[in-house]
Amino acid sequence: LREVSMSVAAGEFVAIVGGNGAGKSTLSFVLSGFIPHHYQGVMRGTVQVAGMDIPNVTLGEIAGKVGLVFSNPFNQISGARFTVEEEVAFGLENLGVPREEMAARIERVLEVTGLADLAERSPYALSGGQQQRLALASMLVMEPQVLILDEPTSQLDPAGKIEVFDVLNRLSDERDMTVVLIEHELEWIGNYANRVIVMNRGRIVNDGRPQEILADQALIDMGAGNTAYTKAARAAVADGLVESAEPLPVTLEQAVEFFSQGEV
Repeated sequence: LREVSMSVAAGEFVAIVGGNGAGKSTLSFVLSGFIPHHYQGVMRGTVQVAGMDIPNVTLGEIAGKVGLVFSNPFNQISGARFTVEEEVAFGLENLGVPREEMAARIERVLEVTGLADLAERSPYALSGGQQQRLALASMLVMEPQVLILDEPTSQLDPAGKIEVFDVLNRLSDERDMTVVLIEHELEWIGNYANRVIVMNRGRIVNDGRPQEILADQALIDMGAGNTAYTKAARAAVADGLVESAEPLPVTLEQAVEFFSQGEV
Protein backbone atom coordinates (compact mmCIF):
# COMPACT_ATOMS: atom_id res chain seq x y z
CA LEU A 1 0.00 0.00 0.00
CA ARG A 2 1.24 3.50 -0.84
CA GLU A 3 -0.10 6.89 0.23
CA VAL A 4 -3.49 5.42 1.15
CA SER A 5 -5.81 7.94 2.79
CA MET A 6 -9.49 7.20 3.34
CA SER A 7 -12.32 7.88 5.75
CA VAL A 8 -15.50 5.80 6.07
CA ALA A 9 -18.49 7.01 8.07
CA ALA A 10 -20.44 4.79 10.45
CA GLY A 11 -23.19 2.93 8.62
CA GLU A 12 -21.70 3.31 5.15
CA PHE A 13 -21.72 0.37 2.72
CA VAL A 14 -18.44 0.83 0.85
CA ALA A 15 -17.11 -1.39 -1.93
CA ILE A 16 -13.42 -1.60 -2.84
CA VAL A 17 -12.58 -2.66 -6.39
CA GLY A 18 -9.45 -3.09 -8.47
CA GLY A 19 -7.49 -5.61 -10.48
CA ASN A 20 -5.40 -8.46 -9.09
CA GLY A 21 -2.53 -7.15 -6.99
CA ALA A 22 -4.13 -3.74 -6.47
CA GLY A 23 -3.80 -4.01 -2.68
CA LYS A 24 -7.44 -4.70 -1.77
CA SER A 25 -6.82 -7.69 0.49
CA THR A 26 -3.82 -5.98 2.08
CA LEU A 27 -6.05 -3.03 2.96
CA SER A 28 -8.60 -5.41 4.51
CA PHE A 29 -5.84 -6.89 6.70
CA VAL A 30 -4.83 -3.40 7.83
CA LEU A 31 -8.38 -2.39 8.71
CA SER A 32 -8.96 -5.61 10.66
CA GLY A 33 -5.64 -5.49 12.52
CA PHE A 34 -4.06 -8.58 10.94
CA ILE A 35 -1.48 -6.04 9.81
CA PRO A 36 0.62 -5.35 11.88
CA HIS A 37 -0.42 -7.86 14.58
CA HIS A 38 -0.17 -11.04 12.48
CA TYR A 39 1.46 -10.25 9.14
CA GLN A 40 4.77 -8.49 9.62
CA GLY A 41 6.21 -5.64 7.62
CA VAL A 42 6.96 -1.93 7.65
CA MET A 43 3.95 0.19 8.58
CA ARG A 44 3.82 3.97 8.65
CA GLY A 45 0.89 6.26 9.30
CA THR A 46 -2.29 6.07 11.34
CA VAL A 47 -5.10 3.50 11.26
CA GLN A 48 -8.18 4.16 13.37
CA VAL A 49 -11.21 1.88 13.19
CA ALA A 50 -14.25 1.88 15.49
CA GLY A 51 -12.54 4.29 17.86
CA MET A 52 -9.39 2.14 18.16
CA ASP A 53 -5.81 2.94 17.22
CA ILE A 54 -5.29 -0.36 15.39
CA PRO A 55 -1.47 -0.70 15.73
CA ASN A 56 -1.63 -0.05 19.47
CA VAL A 57 -4.41 -2.41 20.57
CA THR A 58 -4.53 -6.21 20.62
CA LEU A 59 -6.26 -8.46 18.12
CA GLY A 60 -8.52 -9.57 20.96
CA GLU A 61 -9.72 -6.01 21.47
CA ILE A 62 -10.21 -5.54 17.74
CA ALA A 63 -12.19 -8.78 17.40
CA GLY A 64 -15.00 -7.41 19.55
CA LYS A 65 -15.62 -4.51 17.17
CA VAL A 66 -14.25 -5.44 13.75
CA GLY A 67 -14.99 -8.63 11.78
CA LEU A 68 -13.19 -9.95 8.69
CA VAL A 69 -14.66 -12.59 6.38
CA PHE A 70 -12.04 -14.20 4.13
CA SER A 71 -12.60 -15.16 0.51
CA ASN A 72 -11.77 -18.81 1.32
CA PRO A 73 -14.13 -19.94 4.12
CA PHE A 74 -12.05 -23.06 4.83
CA ASN A 75 -9.36 -20.77 6.28
CA GLN A 76 -11.87 -19.38 8.76
CA ILE A 77 -13.27 -22.58 10.26
CA SER A 78 -11.74 -23.04 13.71
CA GLY A 79 -11.44 -26.83 13.61
CA ALA A 80 -12.19 -26.79 17.35
CA ARG A 81 -15.96 -27.40 17.18
CA PHE A 82 -18.02 -30.31 15.87
CA THR A 83 -21.22 -28.64 14.64
CA VAL A 84 -22.25 -25.52 12.75
CA GLU A 85 -24.01 -24.18 15.83
CA GLU A 86 -20.92 -24.68 18.00
CA GLU A 87 -18.73 -23.04 15.35
CA VAL A 88 -20.91 -19.93 15.32
CA ALA A 89 -20.76 -19.87 19.12
CA PHE A 90 -16.95 -20.10 19.21
CA GLY A 91 -16.20 -16.37 19.01
CA LEU A 92 -18.86 -15.49 21.56
CA GLU A 93 -17.43 -18.05 23.98
CA ASN A 94 -14.01 -16.44 23.69
CA LEU A 95 -15.52 -13.04 24.49
CA GLY A 96 -17.38 -14.43 27.52
CA VAL A 97 -20.87 -13.55 26.27
CA PRO A 98 -23.59 -14.88 28.65
CA ARG A 99 -25.15 -18.19 27.56
CA GLU A 100 -28.70 -16.84 27.21
CA GLU A 101 -27.55 -13.99 24.97
CA MET A 102 -25.40 -16.39 22.96
CA ALA A 103 -28.34 -18.67 22.25
CA ALA A 104 -30.52 -15.82 21.03
CA ARG A 105 -27.80 -14.40 18.79
CA ILE A 106 -26.91 -17.78 17.30
CA GLU A 107 -30.53 -18.64 16.52
CA ARG A 108 -31.07 -15.29 14.80
CA VAL A 109 -27.88 -15.45 12.73
CA LEU A 110 -28.40 -19.07 11.62
CA GLU A 111 -31.86 -18.07 10.40
CA VAL A 112 -30.78 -15.01 8.41
CA THR A 113 -27.87 -16.88 6.78
CA GLY A 114 -30.01 -19.90 5.87
CA LEU A 115 -28.10 -22.32 8.09
CA ALA A 116 -30.78 -23.12 10.67
CA ASP A 117 -31.48 -26.57 9.17
CA LEU A 118 -27.75 -27.37 9.21
CA ALA A 119 -27.08 -26.40 12.83
CA GLU A 120 -26.14 -29.94 13.90
CA ARG A 121 -24.04 -30.75 10.83
CA SER A 122 -20.24 -30.80 10.88
CA PRO A 123 -18.68 -27.66 9.33
CA TYR A 124 -16.55 -29.97 7.18
CA ALA A 125 -19.65 -31.72 5.79
CA LEU A 126 -20.91 -28.48 4.23
CA SER A 127 -20.59 -27.44 0.61
CA GLY A 128 -18.28 -24.56 -0.30
CA GLY A 129 -21.19 -22.15 -0.46
CA GLN A 130 -22.54 -23.32 2.89
CA GLN A 131 -19.09 -22.94 4.46
CA GLN A 132 -18.98 -19.39 3.12
CA ARG A 133 -22.29 -18.62 4.79
CA LEU A 134 -20.95 -20.20 7.99
CA ALA A 135 -17.92 -17.90 7.91
CA LEU A 136 -20.27 -14.94 7.48
CA ALA A 137 -22.53 -16.16 10.30
CA SER A 138 -19.53 -16.53 12.62
CA MET A 139 -18.72 -12.86 12.08
CA LEU A 140 -22.29 -11.53 12.15
CA VAL A 141 -23.01 -13.21 15.48
CA MET A 142 -20.26 -11.05 17.03
CA GLU A 143 -22.32 -7.97 16.06
CA PRO A 144 -19.28 -5.97 14.94
CA GLN A 145 -19.38 -2.23 14.41
CA VAL A 146 -17.37 -2.74 11.22
CA LEU A 147 -17.65 -5.77 8.95
CA ILE A 148 -14.97 -6.28 6.29
CA LEU A 149 -15.58 -8.86 3.58
CA ASP A 150 -13.01 -10.08 1.06
CA GLU A 151 -15.03 -11.55 -1.84
CA PRO A 152 -17.49 -13.24 0.55
CA THR A 153 -19.77 -14.70 -2.12
CA SER A 154 -17.18 -16.21 -4.48
CA GLN A 155 -18.51 -19.76 -3.93
CA LEU A 156 -22.23 -18.95 -3.86
CA ASP A 157 -24.74 -19.33 -6.68
CA PRO A 158 -26.73 -16.22 -7.75
CA ALA A 159 -29.60 -16.97 -5.36
CA GLY A 160 -27.17 -17.38 -2.47
CA LYS A 161 -25.44 -14.14 -3.37
CA ILE A 162 -28.72 -12.24 -3.31
CA GLU A 163 -29.48 -13.65 0.15
CA VAL A 164 -26.08 -12.64 1.52
CA PHE A 165 -26.16 -9.13 0.05
CA ASP A 166 -29.70 -8.60 1.32
CA VAL A 167 -28.54 -9.58 4.83
CA LEU A 168 -25.58 -7.20 4.65
CA ASN A 169 -27.74 -4.37 3.35
CA ARG A 170 -30.31 -4.89 6.10
CA LEU A 171 -27.68 -5.00 8.83
CA SER A 172 -26.07 -1.84 7.51
CA ASP A 173 -29.43 -0.06 7.62
CA GLU A 174 -30.85 -1.48 10.84
CA ARG A 175 -27.77 -1.60 13.06
CA ASP A 176 -25.78 1.27 11.58
CA MET A 177 -23.07 -1.30 10.89
CA THR A 178 -20.29 -0.20 8.58
CA VAL A 179 -19.67 -2.63 5.71
CA VAL A 180 -16.44 -2.62 3.69
CA LEU A 181 -16.80 -5.05 0.79
CA ILE A 182 -14.08 -6.26 -1.57
CA GLU A 183 -15.81 -7.75 -4.59
CA HIS A 184 -14.78 -8.37 -8.21
CA GLU A 185 -18.32 -8.97 -9.51
CA LEU A 186 -19.25 -5.35 -10.09
CA GLU A 187 -22.89 -6.07 -10.93
CA TRP A 188 -23.59 -6.77 -7.24
CA ILE A 189 -21.84 -3.64 -6.07
CA GLY A 190 -24.04 -1.36 -8.15
CA ASN A 191 -27.16 -2.63 -6.37
CA TYR A 192 -25.95 -2.48 -2.78
CA ALA A 193 -22.96 -0.20 -2.13
CA ASN A 194 -23.48 3.52 -1.66
CA ARG A 195 -19.82 4.29 -2.35
CA VAL A 196 -17.03 2.70 -4.40
CA ILE A 197 -13.28 3.06 -3.84
CA VAL A 198 -10.93 2.06 -6.66
CA MET A 199 -7.42 0.75 -5.98
CA ASN A 200 -4.57 0.30 -8.42
CA ARG A 201 -0.96 -0.70 -7.64
CA GLY A 202 -1.38 -0.11 -3.93
CA ARG A 203 -3.00 3.30 -4.20
CA ILE A 204 -6.53 4.68 -4.06
CA VAL A 205 -7.11 6.21 -7.47
CA ASN A 206 -10.84 6.99 -7.40
CA ASP A 207 -13.65 7.32 -4.89
CA GLY A 208 -17.30 8.15 -5.51
CA ARG A 209 -20.85 7.01 -6.21
CA PRO A 210 -21.34 3.59 -7.88
CA GLN A 211 -23.05 5.14 -10.92
CA GLU A 212 -19.99 7.27 -11.64
CA ILE A 213 -17.23 4.82 -10.73
CA LEU A 214 -18.48 1.50 -12.12
CA ALA A 215 -19.14 2.88 -15.61
CA ASP A 216 -15.65 4.38 -15.90
CA GLN A 217 -13.73 2.79 -18.78
CA ALA A 218 -10.52 3.32 -16.81
CA LEU A 219 -11.54 0.33 -14.67
CA ILE A 220 -10.99 -1.90 -17.69
CA ASP A 221 -7.41 -0.64 -18.10
CA MET A 222 -6.78 -1.39 -14.41
CA GLY A 223 -8.02 -4.98 -14.74
CA ALA A 224 -11.22 -4.46 -12.76
CA GLY A 225 -13.53 -4.37 -15.80
CA ASN A 226 -17.01 -2.86 -16.08
CA THR A 227 -20.39 -4.37 -15.30
CA ALA A 228 -21.96 -6.50 -18.02
CA TYR A 229 -24.69 -3.86 -18.34
CA THR A 230 -22.16 -1.07 -18.90
CA LYS A 231 -20.29 -3.11 -21.52
CA ALA A 232 -23.52 -3.88 -23.40
CA ALA A 233 -24.64 -0.25 -23.31
CA ARG A 234 -21.28 1.04 -24.51
CA ALA A 235 -21.28 -1.46 -27.39
CA ALA A 236 -24.85 -0.49 -28.34
CA VAL A 237 -23.89 3.18 -28.48
CA ALA A 238 -20.78 2.41 -30.54
CA ASP A 239 -22.87 0.40 -33.04
CA GLY A 240 -25.48 3.14 -33.29
CA LEU A 241 -28.24 0.99 -31.82
CA VAL A 242 -28.98 3.40 -29.01
CA GLU A 243 -28.46 7.13 -28.85
CA SER A 244 -25.50 8.19 -26.78
CA ALA A 245 -26.55 8.90 -23.23
CA GLU A 246 -24.79 9.52 -19.94
CA PRO A 247 -24.41 8.01 -17.50
CA LEU A 248 -24.15 4.46 -18.75
CA PRO A 249 -26.07 1.84 -16.71
CA VAL A 250 -24.35 -0.20 -14.00
CA THR A 251 -27.34 -2.23 -12.75
CA LEU A 252 -30.00 -4.37 -14.45
CA GLU A 253 -32.70 -1.83 -13.59
CA GLN A 254 -30.70 0.99 -15.14
CA ALA A 255 -29.94 -1.15 -18.21
CA VAL A 256 -33.65 -1.85 -18.80
CA GLU A 257 -34.35 1.87 -18.72
CA PHE A 258 -31.35 2.60 -20.96
CA PHE A 259 -32.29 0.10 -23.67
CA SER A 260 -35.96 1.06 -23.54
CA GLN A 261 -34.94 4.10 -25.57
CA GLY A 262 -35.16 1.79 -28.57
CA GLU A 263 -33.33 1.97 -31.85
CA VAL A 264 -32.16 5.24 -33.34
